[in-house]
Amino acid sequence: MNTLSYKTISANKETVTKEWVLINAEDEVLGRLASKVAMILRGKLKPSFTPHVDCGDNVVIINAEKIKLTGKKLTDKVYIRHTGYPGGQRKSTPQEVLAKNPRAIIESAVKGMLPKNRLGSDLFRNLYVYAGPAHPHEAQQPKEINLNTIK
Repeated sequence: MNTLSYKTISANKETVTKEWVLINAEDEVLGRLASKVAMILRGKLKPSFTPHVDCGDNVVIINAEKIKLTGKKLTDKVYIRHTGYPGGQRKSTPQEVLAKNPRAIIESAVKGMLPKNRLGSDLFRNLYVYAGPAHPHEAQQPKEINLNTIK
């Protein structure tokens, strides 16, 4: 038996092939969109997935302002942040955040589903979210995918 043929091949920065993916967030549910985007960013859908390597694709999300939240989350969910000063805790609802910065809701949801380490920070840099239908990544020729085809 040839034992050399059974070696596990581990991907590294040089052997990874990264693609550009375009996702339309119009009428998509926030959590379901974020979990699938996190899987694409991480590269878990690729057969060459390696846990400690950035082997995911670059993801461009358009129409972030048209995202859906189910139930009463639009008014009842609370985002908490802190300014760093005493008594500086600030609270906002998704409705307020959507009016001010629609990109922040998707970015926050996806970031929470990535690893909390340096790899997670590197993976998050491969995400590009835009409020409207226009984006500046036409030169990369992103292929549009339907999230319902991803399991």
